[in-house]
Amino acid sequence: MHESDGYDDSDLADAIQRARRATRLGWAAIAGTTWLLAIAVVALIALTLVVAVAIGYSTAAMD
Repeated sequence: MHESDGYDDSDLADAIQRARRATRLGWAAIAGTTWLLAIAVVALIALTLVVAVAIGYSTAAMD
């Protein structure tokens, strides 16, 4: 027969493990979103430069 000292920490350990897993998932989502936003900003800057060069070229071609 198994004797217990009255403390069953298995539920607490499971809750801590789930909380850590949720925290890792949350940080992964934050990191992924940050990378996507950074890529979007870089793409927007590149598009702005392309448009600026095209406007400059068309303006120079008019003269």
